[in-house]
Amino acid sequence: MSKTIFRVFAIPFSVLILSAFITSCKAKVKDADIKASIDKAYASNPDLSMVMVGVNDGTATLTGEVKDANAKSEAERAAKDVKGVTAVVNNLTIFSPPPQVVITPDDPLKVSVDNVVKDFAGVSASINDGVVTLTGEIKKADLQKLMMALNSLKPKKVENKLVIK
Repeated sequence: MSKTIFRVFAIPFSVLILSAFITSCKAKVKDADIKASIDKAYASNPDLSMVMVGVNDGTATLTGEVKDANAKSEAERAAKDVKGVTAVVNNLTIFSPPPQVVITPDDPLKVSVDNVVKDFAGVSASINDGVVTLTGEIKKADLQKLMMALNSLKPKKVENKLVIK
């Protein structure tokens, strides 16, 4: 009788153990699949085109530049929504445009250029729309000093038509 009871309970017990084992071993999402899913989510948003993604053990690391704080939080949210992501490390920076170059208007520029050129005999300069055009003759040793002095005045361009002695 004890063998019969054992047989009656052995099969259901085995099925119970086997089902618990199978359900506890869920298939882990591969890092490459997570990265591909995040990249696909970013492809539909042009604000996230410069975001690079790295995934390690389910942790997504975001790097690159975005245009503003909204894009930064959108990138993080989109990554968190992907199946298999356990954490997001947001190392994104917000793009800042380069400072605007100040170009000196012609009248004050003309006065400044004339002030610099007077120290170099044989050199004359003309200014048109912020472009300084140099003509005449100069010694090779003086050319670098002249060019540095003129460039410090921030013209649009310096056209060097000087003849070097």
